[in-house]
Amino acid sequence: MNTSSRRMIATPTPYTRANCLYVQEIGSLVSIEPHVSCRENLESYLFLLVLSGRGQFFYHGTGFQLKQGDCIWIDCSLPYAHESSLDSPWELKWVHFNGAGADTFYHSYREQDHPVCFSPANAGAFNQALSAMFSLHQKDAPQKELLCHKYLTDIITLCFAEHAEQAFEKSRTYTKITAVREYLREHYAKTITLDDLSALFFISKFHLAREYKQLFGTTLLNDLTSFRLSQAKSLLRFTEQSIETIAVSCGYQNANYFIKVFKRYENITPLEYRRKW
Repeated sequence: MNTSSRRMIATPTPYTRANCLYVQEIGSLVSIEPHVSCRENLESYLFLLVLSGRGQFFYHGTGFQLKQGDCIWIDCSLPYAHESSLDSPWELKWVHFNGAGADTFYHSYREQDHPVCFSPANAGAFNQALSAMFSLHQKDAPQKELLCHKYLTDIITLCFAEHAEQAFEKSRTYTKITAVREYLREHYAKTITLDDLSALFFISKFHLAREYKQLFGTTLLNDLTSFRLSQAKSLLRFTEQSIETIAVSCGYQNANYFIKVFKRYENITPLEYRRKW
């Protein structure tokens, strides 16, 4: 016997499969002696945390040396393997998961150049989420699938937040990018272009656009639109101002364009929004 492990295998309900992130398998492992485990072509995503010890992880042609506190997040359709060290056998916790949004989350994560292997500042938060999900399956708790969706979302959010903070706290452009966002929040009523921001903050517009999306997970234009529409919705609900007046006060040159943008984002017109809310 090379390992001592506990695992729970789950099959989601049709509703959960269609609408939520869901657990396929979750468990923990204590390695007794080195043993290579190889997998590929799985319709699954794997999140793994090293609780203690050391080992090697191989993913899509790249090897990683893992130690206590390290995490892995991978697409299991690609080949992977792992092996505990001989002198310091490891203990792992893991979850295989899939579901609505799993592909989008992972591809967005990798498109932002975040690594599959990382050492989080707070491994305890990941451990707590994994432990909570295992306990839910062990007890077959009520609302198990909905709660696991929440914990899987927590893990994904922690992954994104970890790398956004690490990358930008070390970056000399961090202060500028956050200042740009505050400028957008305060001056959304003005006509703002990327060229204007580039000149105002002394930063290349291409660099600004790239770094902004990496930090905030959305484009600068989408954020500006969000600020404008949030103010517009407030005015629609709590004032009797005309659509034309609201459009101009929120940075749109005419009501027709404002209505077009509003409907694209909200799926209803400003007047329909005012009547509903």
